[in-house]
Amino acid sequence: MNTILTIAILITLCTSLVLVILFRNLKLKGSDPLPLTAFMAILFTSGLDVGLIMFPLTEFPIYETEAPYGFTNPLAIEFGFWGFLVWGFYFLTTFYFCVIEPKLKLFEIGWVKLINNAVIIATCAFTGFLFLSYLPSYIDGISPPLRYGLVAAVVLAAVLSSTDIRYVKWLGLGSSGLFLGLIILLWISSGAGLLGLSESAANISGYFTNLPKFISPLTDYHAFYLFWWFAWSIMIGQFVARFVGGLRTYQLMIALLVLPSIPIALWFSVLYVFHTEAIELSATLQLSMVAVGVIFVVNSLDSLTRLYSENLGLTVTRLGNAGYVAAHWSLLFSLILMYQFTPLKIEWIGLVVIGIYCVIYALTFIRRDALSDLSSPDIQSHEQDI
Repeated sequence: MNTILTIAILITLCTSLVLVILFRNLKLKGSDPLPLTAFMAILFTSGLDVGLIMFPLTEFPIYETEAPYGFTNPLAIEFGFWGFLVWGFYFLTTFYFCVIEPKLKLFEIGWVKLINNAVIIATCAFTGFLFLSYLPSYIDGISPPLRYGLVAAVVLAAVLSSTDIRYVKWLGLGSSGLFLGLIILLWISSGAGLLGLSESAANISGYFTNLPKFISPLTDYHAFYLFWWFAWSIMIGQFVARFVGGLRTYQLMIALLVLPSIPIALWFSVLYVFHTEAIELSATLQLSMVAVGVIFVVNSLDSLTRLYSENLGLTVTRLGNAGYVAAHWSLLFSLILMYQFTPLKIEWIGLVVIGIYCVIYALTFIRRDALSDLSSPDIQSHEQDI
C-alpha cells in the first residue's frame, strides 16, 4: 500500500506543477465567488478537523523517541504531516473542479458519483470518530454516556447548520477567529513571549531542509496521515471550488501552500513550547481546546454534509427540514459508531480515492479534446452543481 501511496503522491505533485506551468495565468472563478479572506477561512476550517487541535501534544513524544523521525525535530515532523506540501492535494482538486469538471462532468457519471459520495460520507463520519476517540484525553473522567451524547449533539449541530449555505461563510470566519484566539490564549499561558515563540518556530526549518523525505511515507503512521489527506482531497476541492473568487492558477497554488501553513505553524510552535518546557495544560486550556475542536468538527461536518446531500439530491427542499435532519444525523452518527466498533479504517478510504484519481486521469485523457480552449487566459469556470 505504501508503494501505491508514494506513486500517487508523486503523480499528483507533478500534475500540480505542470498545471501551474501551463496555465499560470488562467483565471479561476467558482459559482459563488468570495473574497480571498473568506475563501481561505472556509478552506482552512473545512479542510482540517479536530485532529489539528488534539493530536500534536500526544504525537511530539512519539516523534522525539522513534528512530524513523530522528533526522529532524518533532515540531518539523508535526508540521510536515499537516502543513505546506500536503495542501497541494487541495490545489489540484480545486483547479479540477473550477476548470475541468464543468467541461467534462466526470463526477456526474453514475458510478463515479456514487463512489465519490460514499467516500465523502465515510470520511465525514471519520471526523466525528476522531472527536469521539480523543475526548477522554481532554475531558478527564468524562463518562461514556456524556461522551457519546456530546458527539451526537455535535453531529446534530452540524446537520442543522448545513441546511443553509449562508452559514458556511460565517462558520468559516468564526472558526478561524476562534482558532487564532486559542493560539493567543495558549501562547500567553505558556509565558514564552515573542522570543520563546520565535525560538520554538525556528524548529520548523527542519521540515523545509528535509522536504523530499516527506513525499513518501516515513512510517505506517505517516502513511495513515497521507491516506487521510487523499481521502479529504477530492471532496474539499469539490466543495471550495465554488468559492474561488478570480485567483489565477499560480496565485491559488501560493495561497493554498502558504496561507493555511502560517496559523498551523503558529499553533504547533505554541504547543511545542508546552511540550519542551513540560508545561501542564490547565483545565481551562483543555476545555478551550475542546470548544474550538467542537467548532472545527461542526464546520467540517457541515461542509461535507451539504456537499454529499446536494450531490445525491437528499436536500432540505426534497426531504423537508425534519426529514433532512433526521436522515443525515442518523446516517453520520451510525457510521461514527461503525468506526468505533468495526475495523473500518481511513487508509481503505484513501486507497479508494486514489482509485478515483486513476479513473479521472484516464477519462480526462480520453476526453481531452473538450479541453482544447483552456489556453485562453481569460477563461472562467462555469457554475458548478455541487
